[in-house]
Amino acid sequence: MFFHFSILMIIFKKKGEKFDQDEYDNVFNSIEYNLRELGFGDVSVNKKMKDFNKILYDILLKIDNNSEYDFKLNKKLVTKYFSSLKGENDPKTVDFERYFDKFYKFCFELPLQNMIRETLNFKG
Repeated sequence: MFFHFSILMIIFKKKGEKFDQDEYDNVFNSIEYNLRELGFGDVSVNKKMKDFNKILYDILLKIDNNSEYDFKLNKKLVTKYFSSLKGENDPKTVDFERYFDKFYKFCFELPLQNMIRETLNFKG
């Protein structure tokens, strides 16, 4: 989820717009709500939310390995968070990279005001 969210935020930045704070807050409020529904207490939820925020910013800062216009997924970052992917040349890693490249291109073509809603229609 954070990889998708990071790509959306990067697209907004590349198009010269600021990502809506309400959308950002909604994502983290939903995560917090779901953690509480799972039975986590206040201390655990706060710790997990802090950890999730760190993970998002790690991904956001490192996901794009390319110039200001193109997108190139950082394979080392992918293998850091997905232990089932065995390396940069692993077929699953290549498929993963291809998926996010298509996702980026699909979202980049959408108008910013519709992008978040329309990403649900993506079939990679």
